[in-house]
Amino acid sequence: MNDLELIAKIQKLLKQLHQNISDGMVAGGVDNMEKYKYMLGQAHAYQYILQEISNLLNVKEQKNEQGTIIDLEKRGPKA
Repeated sequence: MNDLELIAKIQKLLKQLHQNISDGMVAGGVDNMEKYKYMLGQAHAYQYILQEISNLLNVKEQKNEQGTIIDLEKRGPKA
């Protein structure tokens, strides 16, 4: 199993866990505010981890010299 297959399996598991939390909340599996906040925190954590994995897998504009990032090291000295 290569790295990308492992990452894809982790993403699939996280998406399923998030879906389980969502289904439980929608189906009325919450009987008090403490449990609601706990489940909401879990859902946010899964979403955050998925977003971070996605960010790491995508090549960002930081390597694109025509992007919006300005390299201050290329500036000349002040006159």
